[in-house]
Amino acid sequence: MRLRIAAAAALALAVMVAALWLGLDARLPVPPTFDSVRSGWTPSEIYLLDRSGEIIHEQRVDSRRRRLEWIALRDVSPALQSAALASEDRRFHAHGGVDGRAVAAAAWQRLSGHGTRGASTITMQLASLLDPGLRRHGGPRSLPQKVRQMRMAWAIEAGWSKPLILEAYLNLVTFSGELQGVGAASHVLFGKAPHGLTEPEALVLAALLRAPNAGPAVVVTRAMRLGTGGSTPREALDVAASRLVAAPAIPGQRVTLAPHAASRLLKALPAGSGPVVRMPSTLDGGLQRFVVETLSRQLLAVHDQRVQDGAVLVVDNVTGEVLAYVGGSGDLSAARHVDAIQARRQAGSALKPFLYGLAFEQQLLTPASLLEDAPLEVATPTGLYRPHNYDEHFRGLVSVRTALAGSLNVPAVRTLGLVGAEPMVQQLRRLGFAGVVEAGDFYGPSLALGSADVSLWEMVGAYRALATGGVWSPLRMSPGETAGESRRVYSERAAFQVSSILSDRDSRSVTFGLENPLATRFWTAVKTGTSKEMRDNWAVGFSRRYTVGVWVGNVTGEPMRNVSGVTGAAPVWLEVMARLHEKIPSEAPAPPAGVVEREVPFAREAEPVRREWFSEGTEPVAPGRVEGSLKAVQARILAPVGGTILALDPDIPAGRQRVPFEARDVQPGQRWLLDGAVLGEAADFILWPPEPGRHHLSVVARDGRVLDTVTFMVRGAVTNGSRDLSP
Repeated sequence: MRLRIAAAAALALAVMVAALWLGLDARLPVPPTFDSVRSGWTPSEIYLLDRSGEIIHEQRVDSRRRRLEWIALRDVSPALQSAALASEDRRFHAHGGVDGRAVAAAAWQRLSGHGTRGASTITMQLASLLDPGLRRHGGPRSLPQKVRQMRMAWAIEAGWSKPLILEAYLNLVTFSGELQGVGAASHVLFGKAPHGLTEPEALVLAALLRAPNAGPAVVVTRAMRLGTGGSTPREALDVAASRLVAAPAIPGQRVTLAPHAASRLLKALPAGSGPVVRMPSTLDGGLQRFVVETLSRQLLAVHDQRVQDGAVLVVDNVTGEVLAYVGGSGDLSAARHVDAIQARRQAGSALKPFLYGLAFEQQLLTPASLLEDAPLEVATPTGLYRPHNYDEHFRGLVSVRTALAGSLNVPAVRTLGLVGAEPMVQQLRRLGFAGVVEAGDFYGPSLALGSADVSLWEMVGAYRALATGGVWSPLRMSPGETAGESRRVYSERAAFQVSSILSDRDSRSVTFGLENPLATRFWTAVKTGTSKEMRDNWAVGFSRRYTVGVWVGNVTGEPMRNVSGVTGAAPVWLEVMARLHEKIPSEAPAPPAGVVEREVPFAREAEPVRREWFSEGTEPVAPGRVEGSLKAVQARILAPVGGTILALDPDIPAGRQRVPFEARDVQPGQRWLLDGAVLGEAADFILWPPEPGRHHLSVVARDGRVLDTVTFMVRGAVTNGSRDLSP
């Protein structure tokens, strides 16, 4: 026995002498400083903060391990500090990094055949945590590794205080599975901060230090041995250890209010910005929470109508700061990670305000101009395009105000014909719609009804331009983000006229009725949109202070069932806008310079007499009935439709084949002109004997001005297997 004791002491002495001897030939290694270790700590979570500093989302960015923020020793429960020392290093405060007694005891156990006992102090373990070369790799450390570990421990003790050593150890050590550090272990296993750990919980965590993957029974047995005099009841330890299996296998996030906003801000971080723990934002936590709840409630209400997804964006009109960013419906969605605020979809009627705004800007129309809401056929490369209204009814002559407020489709297509598809495309690009990349001809007349793909982010930015008097500037989500360059996209006069129409409850009632989810108790301007086959719902609008955009649909592109912008997206828009203006008024804006108000009696009693806003110079100059000021109502060719291709029938005698020429809104003195030759009065219905070739048919005014023109083609008859294909 004495020989074994002597041998153990000799072995321990030999190891320590070897470490010291190596130290004679080379100075002790230089360990990192405590400050560098702490500053280099990168949590596996990034915290998104709202504008007041409240955490509104935690984003997991490291899937290998779970590490939360660095915890100062003063914020660790004294019970855990004591339990960790009892488990790993009872003489922590008495040694200088290497415990000679522990080394001798370990050597004695090895020589006596009673198994192995670790002799690593907390400082030595910290050395291994700091230097990957000192860690075990499937077995015990080699003698050279042990020597280097001791020397590193002495170096650490020479430069660090005992409290700093214990603090670093508790933050770097792995407690269980992926949980690294006391912050992650405490929050995930027990749902509390480290300073609130009870003695049973502290003993369980300390027991895990030796065996991070041990089961509850093994952990409780070891924790009982660590307890001071058995003062902790086993039942309490059993309850604490049960959390090892009750805790989620993949710990969930504690706060998940803004996942898509967090992802967007994370991607926007500049390269080389270093570890980021807290990302400030312009979001309002209380508003974000309200919007999430409101959207979820509405989606549940229409869930049976095949609706799964939605998104809401709220911005401040003056600053462009994003106040709420809800990019999806969370658990209700089949694709919860898709950011529906950035995804592009067809806008439906929600693009119409920008079309009419451009017509006002070019002084082609005024809010009082009359447009015909009647069946319409427009030739396209793929055939005739026949727009219909949502309710399948036509209303005859309507004013622009009624057409836009009531979201009538045929007048919008006619307006695009006045403005031109290419100028409209260029305007959409100026408004920030980056996805509108094709030429105007690609979209054709359907552009008036929102066939272009746009995002909710772009849509809200464009509507905000109307709210700010026609000036567009980028939206921003970071407090330190510099305001982007602004540009004027509409005159103040045109923006005011569009806003006036979008806020007009009476004019809107022609389609939606007086009581609908678009009616607020304070001034707002709003427009809805529904894409084809009811795949997308939009409700976007603004008050004097805020712009709110809502999209409802399915990110998979599946159509909804009987859900329009008014029934799908508008209820959310109304609730959010009401919440924003609980204590803040929103008064109607005053007309800008250059806008005048006049009384308007309409021709043919199309609409009741009312007062209307005009850009100065476009108002009626004398009392009388408005015929549709500017270029709104003029002679138009009804037949043939432009682009029509006609073929002569060889089975019908040539003398009996005719092409009808018909026009509407013709005034006395206006004439038909075919390929430069006068055919007669445009008021006459003409049956023209067709001739093969391409023809240009126009209605011209008395002074020679072309009022309307179409191009059509006549192909020759097929005879004996051949065809006359004259151009």
